[in-house]
Amino acid sequence: MVNNFLINPRSIVVVGGSNEITKPGGKVLKNLIDGHFAGHLYVTNLKEPEVQGIKSFQDINEMPQVDLAIIAIAAKLIPETVEILARKKETKAFIILSAGFSEESKEGAELEKQIVDTINSTGGCLIGPNCTGILTPSHHSIFTYPIPKLEPQGCDFISGSGATACFIMEAGIPNGLTFANVFSVGNSAQLGVEELLEYLDNSFDPATSSRVKLLYIENISKPQKLLKHASSLIRKGCRIAAIKAGSSDAGSRAASSHTGALASSDVAVDALFRKAGIVRCIGREDLISVASVFMHPELKGKRLAIITHAGGPAVMCTDALSNGGLDVPHIDSPASKELLTKLFPGSSVANPIDFLATGTAEQLGTIIDYVDQRFDDIDAMIVIFGTPGLFKLFDVYTVLDAKMKTALKPIFPVLPSTLTAGEEVNDFLSKDRINFPDEVVLAKALVKVFYTAKPFEEVPTLPQVDTVKIRSIIDGTAEGYISPAEIQSLLDAAGIPRTGEAVVTDKETAKAEAQRLGFPVVMKVVGPVHKSDVGGVVLNVKNIETVEREFERMIQIKETTAILIQPMLSGTELFVGANFEAKFGHMILFGLGGIFIEVLKDVSAGLSPIGKAEAMTMIKSLKSYKIIEGVRGQKGIDQNILADIIMRLSALLQVAPEIRELDLNPLLGNADKVVAVDARIRIEK
Repeated sequence: MVNNFLINPRSIVVVGGSNEITKPGGKVLKNLIDGHFAGHLYVTNLKEPEVQGIKSFQDINEMPQVDLAIIAIAAKLIPETVEILARKKETKAFIILSAGFSEESKEGAELEKQIVDTINSTGGCLIGPNCTGILTPSHHSIFTYPIPKLEPQGCDFISGSGATACFIMEAGIPNGLTFANVFSVGNSAQLGVEELLEYLDNSFDPATSSRVKLLYIENISKPQKLLKHASSLIRKGCRIAAIKAGSSDAGSRAASSHTGALASSDVAVDALFRKAGIVRCIGREDLISVASVFMHPELKGKRLAIITHAGGPAVMCTDALSNGGLDVPHIDSPASKELLTKLFPGSSVANPIDFLATGTAEQLGTIIDYVDQRFDDIDAMIVIFGTPGLFKLFDVYTVLDAKMKTALKPIFPVLPSTLTAGEEVNDFLSKDRINFPDEVVLAKALVKVFYTAKPFEEVPTLPQVDTVKIRSIIDGTAEGYISPAEIQSLLDAAGIPRTGEAVVTDKETAKAEAQRLGFPVVMKVVGPVHKSDVGGVVLNVKNIETVEREFERMIQIKETTAILIQPMLSGTELFVGANFEAKFGHMILFGLGGIFIEVLKDVSAGLSPIGKAEAMTMIKSLKSYKIIEGVRGQKGIDQNILADIIMRLSALLQVAPEIRELDLNPLLGNADKVVAVDARIRIEK
C-alpha cells in the first residue's frame, strides 16, 4: 500500500549516492538537490566522505532514522541493506533503481522476493526494482530527464517503463502539457500500476487533485483492481488515457470454438478499458494528444467549427473529424451572413470559417464571439493559425488566450508554426496553455475521447435465472464439452430462448422426431467441432426419405456420436459467445453469426457481468449494426431481446464460472423473436 513516507517524506537517503552524475546514484541525488527537497537528505557511499556537498555515511548503521530510501547499488547487496533500513532505521518507503532482479534471472527473482518479504513484514512500500524513480511535488526522486513542471492540475502519470515515461514527457512538455505526479514502477515487485491508481483514487480530493490520469502498461496483473479504481476515478470527474503495450501475440493460440478463436488477452484489455471508461491509446503521440484534449473543457456535442486563415489544414482537419464520426456542419444563418460583413472580401463562413491570410487578430476575436454566442448549432471550435513568417503573431495569440478564458464553448488551438513563430507559441504556452501542432492528430484525439463512453454501472442488475438447476447440471457433469441435452437444460434454466430439437442415434427415431418437429428441418452431426467443414449440416430437409438418406450418411462421419434435428427457421444469423480469460474473468462476445464471424470478424466484447446499458452498447458498436436496425426495407431485430440474451448469458456465467467456452451460433433473429439454434459449451472444474 502506498504510504505518505513515499509521497511526502521528511527525510531521504540515497544509498549509493555518487559525485558522478552520469550514474543513477549521482543523478538522482542531483535531481533531489536541484528540486529543493525541503527535508533531511542523507547519502551513503563506501568511498566518499562527502557527495555533492552532503556528508556521506560509509556505514549505513551509523545513519539516522529515515523515511524514504532510494537505492542504487548492486542487486546482491540490496536485501541486507533493506533489512537494516526497515528494521533498524524504521524506513517505510523504498525506491530501488538497481536492475538485476526478476527481469534477469531466477536468482534475481529470489533476491526480489526476499526484499519484498522484508518490506511487507515491516509495513513499508516499494517502488521498483529496476525503475527510474518517481516525481512528486515534495521530491524529485528520479535519475532521468526531463523533469517537467509539476502543477497540481497537471497529469498524474504512471508508467511500467522508465524510458517510455521519459519519451512521453519529452513529447508532451514542448506542447505545454504539465504533470502533477510521475511514477515509474519498474518490475512492480510490490506496487504496480494498479496499486498506484488505487492510491490516486483513495486519496482523491476534488479541490486539489489532478483530474487527468495517464497510464503506460505492459502487463495488467490485477485487472479487477484496475477496473475498480479507474472507473471510480472517472465517476469522480477524472479522465484516464492508457497505452497497453505487448498485444500483438495475444491472438495466436489455437482454439476449439469461434469464441476461443476471437477472444484474446488484447480483446479482454479493450473490453476492460471500455467498461472502465478509459481512452485506449496506441502510442506516445496518441497518448499526449488525448491528454492534451483532457486538459481542455469537455466536448459536450459532436458539431465543430474550424476557424482558420489557411485552407489546407482546415480541409485535412475536416476530413479527420468527419471520418471519425464528428460533424463539421455547414453554417448558413442570418448571424453567419452578418459575420461575413465584418471580414475581408473573399472570406468564407460556411465552415470551415476561412478569414484569409490577411485576417487580423480583431477578426479572429469577432469570429470566436459569433461562434460562441450566436451559432447554436456549434458545440466547440478548432482555431488553426500559423504564419509564413511575414509578421509576428503575438496579438493573435493574445486574443486567442483571452477568448479561451471567457468562451462558453471549448476552443482547441492548433498553432503549427512552432519554429517560425516559436517565440509567439512559447509566449502562448507560458500562459498555461497547450498547443496542438497538428490538426489531424487533434481531430483523431477528439474522436477517440468523444466516443469513449463513461463507465458502465459498477454492479449491474441481471435477469433472474434458475440457480439451483444450473448448479445441479454443472455439478453433475464431467469436464469437457457437455451433451446437447445438458446444453438445452442450461439454456432453459438461464431463460435463453432456443429452438425445439431432438438428438437421435438411430434412423427410426430420427424419422419420428423430424415428423414431430415439423418439416422442413435441419440435421447436424453431434461431435465434430466444425460441422460444415465435414458435410455435417443439411438444411431444408423436407421429407422422410431425405431424413433416412442423410441420417445414414451423416452418422458415418468421423467423430459423430449422434444427429441433432431442429426445425428449419429463418432470420438474421447472430452469434453470442463467452470465453474465460485468466485474471480478467469471462468475456462475452457478440456479432453477426454463421460464416460472417470468420469473414467479417465484426465482433464486440464485454467483461461479465454485463448490464442493459453495456449490452446495448455492444450491439450498437458493431460495424454491421445497420443490419440489426433493419436496412433497405427489411425489418430489423428486436434489440431488447438481444440485450436480454447477453445479460442472461452473463447471469449464467456468474452462477457457473466453470464454463470456459460457450458458443450460441447461430442465433436467428427477427423483429419478433431471437432463438438459439446451435450451441457448444465446455466446462473446466
